[in-house]
Amino acid sequence: MAEPLTIRKIIDRISSGDIRIPAFQRGYVWLPDQVAFLIDSIYKGFPIGTIFLWCTDNRLKSEKSLGHFVLPEPKKDYPVNYVLDGQQRLTSLFSVFQTELKPSIDNTENEWIDIYFDVDVDENLQDSLFFALRDSEVDVKRHFPMKTMFDSAEYRRATSNFVGEKIAKIDKVQEKFKEALIQVQSLETDDRNKVAIVFERINRAGTELDIYQLLTAWSWSEDFDLQEKFNILVEQISPFGFGDFSNDQDLQLKCCSGVIVNEASPSAILRMQGEDVRNKFLEVENGIKSSIDFLKKEVKVSSLACMPFASMMVGLTTFFASNKIAGMTMTDSQRREILRWFWRSIFSQRYSAGVNKRHETDIAEFQKLKANPDYKLKEFNVNIDESFFLNSRFNVSSVNTKSFILLLSQFSPKSFISGANVDLEEVLKKANRNEFHHIFPNKYLKRLGTPQNKINCLANFCFLSNADNQKIKDKAPNEYKTLIPNTTLKDIMIHALCPENSLDLNFDQFLTDRAKLLLGKVRELIK
Repeated sequence: MAEPLTIRKIIDRISSGDIRIPAFQRGYVWLPDQVAFLIDSIYKGFPIGTIFLWCTDNRLKSEKSLGHFVLPEPKKDYPVNYVLDGQQRLTSLFSVFQTELKPSIDNTENEWIDIYFDVDVDENLQDSLFFALRDSEVDVKRHFPMKTMFDSAEYRRATSNFVGEKIAKIDKVQEKFKEALIQVQSLETDDRNKVAIVFERINRAGTELDIYQLLTAWSWSEDFDLQEKFNILVEQISPFGFGDFSNDQDLQLKCCSGVIVNEASPSAILRMQGEDVRNKFLEVENGIKSSIDFLKKEVKVSSLACMPFASMMVGLTTFFASNKIAGMTMTDSQRREILRWFWRSIFSQRYSAGVNKRHETDIAEFQKLKANPDYKLKEFNVNIDESFFLNSRFNVSSVNTKSFILLLSQFSPKSFISGANVDLEEVLKKANRNEFHHIFPNKYLKRLGTPQNKINCLANFCFLSNADNQKIKDKAPNEYKTLIPNTTLKDIMIHALCPENSLDLNFDQFLTDRAKLLLGKVRELIK
């Protein structure tokens, strides 16, 4: 345990660049009222906890600012002291009392508000004497600015607004803060692994970090920052439509855990060793990239949002994980097994529940397939019939609709009137309802008194450009059929997974026939 420090000493050490914030720390998040509460606690002599510092001769390549302040370079030679625990308290104290540095970081979401001592409040242990006030709320005859406490000239100027007993009361407050001691503990080591372990344990004992922050701390080293690694990866995969991978930190962690410890449960994630994360991140990275490449080329998935179950990425990542720069090369037999697994998984809604158990099974199965190209993945039930297409309503954000869209995508759909090939890459990337329309038009069916839920069932939808839909409008199918050249009609129907005579049928017969055809195509994919 190091010697406790006065507030003045803490401010001087931060101003000199001696005390600094490592990159793996979270940002400053305290609200003004929390800062006022801290100041009140110090004044009343209540314990505020110990500040943990890491003393090292080796500067980090990446550091964070201290709240709204960019810290100066150290005014003396090494060592420097990085904050492992107590960043919120240190930042608050520095921001309240220091007068040398000017805030240089604009943070509108967490605006700094000065703290004032309310001279007129009667002192008691329960109620606070200190308040965060905006300029418009300050009464100069009642509120004393705490930022002047350690600046003699500013202190004298501020006390000129008060007389008699009020000045004596303010002097008493100043004396309390001059004498207040902050407990400090220092860890002296250049072992990065030891630092990461200490940081992780400190935060488990206090305000718990989320799992992503824990793993970032656990795996951190001077030249490895997990969050930065994922940020770089997202930049690389964004041009291919998978920038939304950055929004799912839970999925990122599960992909890591699947590769490193062959499990993806929360407990498995916390069992990962920092050294293993650093050493195997290239495998994780290649696994994610190759999974995306497989999904785009083999099943026309253009973004994570198009996936019926994004969590299926975990099993794929473990299969494709490789430390080779070019990634893993799969055989045709392996490709066919993974495709069958993909279609069986989405049409059985296998990942709608029991996700951890599904991951455990799939990771184990994919490891066997990876080791033996002729291995057959374990079977699981797929209970699907025509009702999937007749009772599910079209909604681009629903699992069933995403599965249905991917099914249609496999057969190179063409727009109904023009017969032009649908640009799947562009359409699926948008995942926009405007790219899909009713085969039997909505308004036409409404005129016939057809229930809306029946009109909007999956079996009545196809890829259709907005321009072609405007030509169809509310026409009966056998009427807008005349807009389609006879030479292309059959081809359009085949590629839309519709019976050839669809536009000549009544609605009920069309739904029955198309649902049967769609089901047949699903069974071909999953057999």
